[in-house]
Amino acid sequence: MLKDITIGQYIPGNSAIHQLDPRTKIITLVLYMVGLFLVNNVTGYAVVTGFTALVILLSGISLKIILKGLKPLLFIIVLTLGLHLFMTSGEIIWQWGFLKITSQGLRQGIFMALRLIFLVTITSLLTLTTTPIALTDGIEKVLKALFIPAAHELAMMMTIALRFIPTLIEETEKIMKAQMARGADFDTGGLLARAKSLIPLLVPLFLSSFRRADELAMAMEARCYRGGENRTRLKQLLMGTRDYFAFGITGLFLAITIVTRYMV
Repeated sequence: MLKDITIGQYIPGNSAIHQLDPRTKIITLVLYMVGLFLVNNVTGYAVVTGFTALVILLSGISLKIILKGLKPLLFIIVLTLGLHLFMTSGEIIWQWGFLKITSQGLRQGIFMALRLIFLVTITSLLTLTTTPIALTDGIEKVLKALFIPAAHELAMMMTIALRFIPTLIEETEKIMKAQMARGADFDTGGLLARAKSLIPLLVPLFLSSFRRADELAMAMEARCYRGGENRTRLKQLLMGTRDYFAFGITGLFLAITIVTRYMV
């Protein structure tokens, strides 16, 4: 299941979403999240579903990869749906013993599950269509525009954390297989037993992470990296027509979600 996590990976491509400026992707992602958290009815979710499908289509990323990225979150999605389904009061539409499903719970559960799915999908698309260097430059520019100090260092830390997610997942799988070959059991037993079985996994994983961080720091020092002060770039970020068009479309999406919330 760990290998199904797609956040932090980059898939090379030449799609319309790949060609957007990273600042455009970051800002439109924030606007998308605002719109997503504003919708509260069927019409609003229909608009969000259509907009999300359009972005996936324009990105050129396979739907199989998108669905693969949702698999690790399946338990959380089902849990969210179940909690709202059985614990929301309202008009009862089904009951068996103390278990009951209300129309309000069914509606709220489906809405929250969809919100979680859309949030993970669109966030994954940001890293799937943006190189780590472009993402670092984009985050730094946005943070500087917001007058946040140490913008370069913060952007570098965020990008390195995202970049190392697939590496740590790969490392975790290797350690799990090695421990299972020595007789470790991660799949059976109660909650406490499973938690204890993770200790032989977490200790070498932490040691490996510290070793990789130390190696990365030495490599950056060997290349005379000194942070963002007086740093220049070979390629400057430039916004084009497609970026302003993306802002326009996302602004329209946000306006429609506001209308569907307060006027429909």
